[in-house]
Amino acid sequence: MRAVVHDGRPWSLRVADDWPEPSAGSGQVVVHVLGVGICGSDLALLSGARRAPGYPWVPGHEAFGEVVATGDGVSQDRAGQRVVIEPNYPCLRCPACRSGRTSMCPDRVLVGFTAPGTLATRVAVPAAFAWPVPASWADTDAVCAEPLTVALAAIRRSGAAPGSRCLVVGAGSQGTLLCVALAAYGISPYVLEPQPGRRDLAVSLGARAARDSDAGFEVIFETSGAEAALAEAIGRAAPGATLTLIGLGPEQARVDTGLLVRRQLTLRGSLIYDHPGDFAATLAAPPPAPGRVLRASYPLEDVPEAFRAAREVPGKTWIRLD
Repeated sequence: MRAVVHDGRPWSLRVADDWPEPSAGSGQVVVHVLGVGICGSDLALLSGARRAPGYPWVPGHEAFGEVVATGDGVSQDRAGQRVVIEPNYPCLRCPACRSGRTSMCPDRVLVGFTAPGTLATRVAVPAAFAWPVPASWADTDAVCAEPLTVALAAIRRSGAAPGSRCLVVGAGSQGTLLCVALAAYGISPYVLEPQPGRRDLAVSLGARAARDSDAGFEVIFETSGAEAALAEAIGRAAPGATLTLIGLGPEQARVDTGLLVRRQLTLRGSLIYDHPGDFAATLAAPPPAPGRVLRASYPLEDVPEAFRAAREVPGKTWIRLD
């Protein structure tokens, strides 16, 4: 079968036509992949900021497709289902998992990073992590399911409620999905983003561009992981505000602890989502048309160009597989 392969050199990708076929083991399904989104974590892997366990390596984790085979213990009725893949497999045995916080599982399998990814014609995945797609969803919505769940989990953890005065710092793909999700919650967020194209896209999705004078925000989401962005977020927070950090920056950030104490601010991290509740919630009551954040698509043959474009194109970029 065909697969996208990274050899470990920065930004090196090729399409292999003879990659080994997967088979459905016990409790697994084989998914014929139809589309894969590109996110910042993928770009970190391709740039060399993150390293795979070995090379050659298949990247990718934001995938949807159709079940084409089932393994032992899985109903054959699942064949033909259109599904999205939840690409983080917790152990379900450790204290974190037993407490419901599977995102903190120390043995969590990260598809595309600690296990081979989804940029291939077919992949084998645990059946419990292949979620049936709502019939109303277009392919463009399905390819956004995983990062949308990251956004919705962050909102859940933040305590945001309709009417909250809210700021989203950073309007990359995760920030724009946050704007879509917040709007569906009845919150019209302000967005702080220096790149005009990204800022304009966020505004078109229901956000308001933050001015220099806009401050006093009760709920803030920081999506970039940059030290300057975190300082800006803290500086615009209202007394008693909650700041939810989603972005993972390459360097440690310094924080004005005096400001945190005087304003009695709450800083909390939000890492991916918890299984199975967050994915189930996303698919049961999704925001309308999350695929609106997509701005570029490429066929498998043009995958190197797709990854280059993803660094610059506002919104999300995805790859179509036939």
